[in-house]
Amino acid sequence: MLKKFLPKETSFFDFFEAHIALTMEACDHLLQLSEGGMDVVPICSKIKEIETRADTITHDCISALHRTFITPFDRNEIRRLIGRLDDILDLIEEVATCVNLYEIKEMKPEVQAFARILVNASRALGEALPLLRNLRDSNTIIDKCKYVSKLEQEGDFILHSAMARLFKEEKDPFTLIKWKEILELLEKATDKCHDVTKTVEGIVIEAS
Repeated sequence: MLKKFLPKETSFFDFFEAHIALTMEACDHLLQLSEGGMDVVPICSKIKEIETRADTITHDCISALHRTFITPFDRNEIRRLIGRLDDILDLIEEVATCVNLYEIKEMKPEVQAFARILVNASRALGEALPLLRNLRDSNTIIDKCKYVSKLEQEGDFILHSAMARLFKEEKDPFTLIKWKEILELLEKATDKCHDVTKTVEGIVIEAS
C-alpha cells in the first residue's frame, strides 16, 4: 500500500555520471583552446553550451532530491557532490568567457598545463564516480581521489610560478590583470576537483 505513495525511484548516480561526462567534454575543449592557433569563438560557445546542459542536470538532481524519500547516502552529501561538480564546469566556462571577451590571441604555456591537469582530473573523477554505485571497490575510489589531490597540488605550483613570471615580465597592467584572472580561475577549477574528491572520500568513509 505504501509503495504507490512513494515517488518513482531516482538514480542519483546517473546525475553524477552525466555531469562528469560533460565536464570531461568541456575539459577536452579547454585543452583544444589552450593549444592556440584556432578560432576561439566556436570553442568558447561549445563550452558555454556544455555548461548550460550541466546546469540542467544539477537542477534536475536537486529537484529529484526534494521528491525522493530514500536516497543512497546522506542527502547533504548528494547536494554537496552535484554542487561541487557544477562548480568545476562553471569555472571552466568562466575561463572560456574571459578568453573570448578579452580577445586572447596567444595562449600562455601555463594555460595548457592547467588544461591537461583538468583533463586528467576529470577523467579520474569519471572513473571514480561510477564506483559509488556499490562501493565494493573503495580502494580504487580512494586511489583516484589521491591522484586528483596530487594534480591539485601541481596546479598550485603552476599558479605560483606563472604569477611570478607574469609580474616580472608583463609591462602592460591591463594585460597583467586579464591573465591574472584567467590563471586564478584555472587554479580554482583544480581546487574544485579536489573538493569533489573530499566529498567522495567522505561518502566512502561513511559507508565503511
